[in-house]
Amino acid sequence: MSKGLSITNLRLNVAATGNDIVDEVTLTVEPGRVLGLVGESGSGKTTVGLAVLGHARRGVEIDHGSVACGGIEVLTLDDEGKRKIRGERVSYVPQDPASSLNPALRIGTQLMEVLEAHDFGGSDEARKARVKEMMAEVLLPTDDEYLERYPHQLSGGQQQRVGLAMAFACRPSVIVLDEPTTGLDVSTQEHVLATIRSLTREHGVAALYITHDLAVVADLADDVAVMYAGRVVEHGPVRQIFTSPAHPYTRHLVAAAPDIEGGRQIVGLAGRAPSPGKRPQGCAFALRCELATDECRSAFPVVVSVGESHTARCIKVGTVPTSTVAVPLGARTAAKGDPIVELKGVNAAYSGNVVVHDVTLTIRKGECLALVGESGSGKTTVSRAIGGLHREWDGEITFKGEPLGITSRRRTMAQRLGIQYVFQNPYGSLNPRRTVGDLIVRPLLIAGSSQAEADKAILDVLDKVNLPASYSGKYPDQLSGGERQRVAIARALVSKPDVLVCDEVTSALDVLVQAAIVDLLGELRKSLGLAMLFVTHNLPLVRSIADEVAVMSQGRIVELGTAETVIGSPHEDYTRRLITATPSIARSMA
Repeated sequence: MSKGLSITNLRLNVAATGNDIVDEVTLTVEPGRVLGLVGESGSGKTTVGLAVLGHARRGVEIDHGSVACGGIEVLTLDDEGKRKIRGERVSYVPQDPASSLNPALRIGTQLMEVLEAHDFGGSDEARKARVKEMMAEVLLPTDDEYLERYPHQLSGGQQQRVGLAMAFACRPSVIVLDEPTTGLDVSTQEHVLATIRSLTREHGVAALYITHDLAVVADLADDVAVMYAGRVVEHGPVRQIFTSPAHPYTRHLVAAAPDIEGGRQIVGLAGRAPSPGKRPQGCAFALRCELATDECRSAFPVVVSVGESHTARCIKVGTVPTSTVAVPLGARTAAKGDPIVELKGVNAAYSGNVVVHDVTLTIRKGECLALVGESGSGKTTVSRAIGGLHREWDGEITFKGEPLGITSRRRTMAQRLGIQYVFQNPYGSLNPRRTVGDLIVRPLLIAGSSQAEADKAILDVLDKVNLPASYSGKYPDQLSGGERQRVAIARALVSKPDVLVCDEVTSALDVLVQAAIVDLLGELRKSLGLAMLFVTHNLPLVRSIADEVAVMSQGRIVELGTAETVIGSPHEDYTRRLITATPSIARSMA
């Protein structure tokens, strides 16, 4: 039995109905190697990752299959046995480091707890030495002052590295990493990925890396498994998956992934994967596949060998081209529309501490200005000042030539309706107790529109964001993440604004949904003449959506120009460092 990770014919069901969530999952990860597990939201990636620890979320049951970690069969252990191997034989790194660390305990205490729980080292002296060693392994300070800090005193990247230190503490055989860099900027992500890579190889750990960021997989993983609707539909070496994908779904994933090297337009995919209980008898992807035939719909395809260690579950393998068709990126010109929002010498502070210095920007009609930089560079503070959500700023911000009040309450109704804000998290920005229709028309009703006008506006704006009219009666918890973000955009559009401020609106979305949202925003700019401020740390996406780019560092604009110039031929060392730190499929495959 492998000393790494071995999953054989794994199936998990919805406990109440017996419908499969994941089925027929068979994967192997050898010691010292990284397997990237990719697929859109709801494909079953995290469900598989948790099953590696012998865990299933509430309402989910493990039906059958085998999971072996370091030679130990996990699923046959009792609760006590599973608790013992978690952390000792198999570890888990969650997406959000802040929620995985106890805010009431110092980080040194939390690291010691992991070692004490498994009696690692055999003595307090040995464990204290191991804590220092753990901190050094993840490139964090080893002094006592640092270990005395609480989680809130660390940055997001430092918190994530503490989480990695805890995961590697007892030298496990297997580690499951569930989207560990999703909320991190590229510089911090580079450090975390380098840490994962070195610890995995140096200590012979089998790593299962769950993500929807294909560029990270291309940079980090040795092999890739692609999941769709609960099944693994393609599996193989990372180079073959990215250069010669065999399954149509994999080709769509690769086509939807933005790349910092540019040169091609990202392409979305209509529809969504069928959920448990609604999956067809045949290939689940046939509902969205342009190559599907009656044969595809009659039975789920068997595993077909594509090449050495490369398999796919598609009857069309070998009959269609395996290369991804690239759509050339359209040429972009400098912004030429009339100025809608102008910032002149804007400074912003928190409790008197100035964090944004002398920012001057122009957002023009029908054009998109991307504001990029590392976490803490001041991007969101600037965008919130424009939206009237940050009160501690000075300088001048004008809208259509008229000065804006400090906060939204000091602005006219026309100004408030003219600048609309779309937040990063669609799960937190929509009231769960209101229907989609109620959420969308709220700005109009506040502005004094009649209910009849509001009802008509709902249908119009849902159509603009490609959602059916029936969604007006649904609640947010009945929608996917991409659909929620479309509702948030619809709510911003209903007042017919001149400017849309988009704050990291795609950071929590998988690549196919992200591509669809980018397509939508592009169409809205063309059809409505919207001006857009697009705040992001996703540099590859900038080339697909922005006309101009402003790069922020330590509260200042350090570079400003067209997207092609700034991303393709940057002048500033800081911009070059950001671009170099950004994972790239093209660079990894070169």
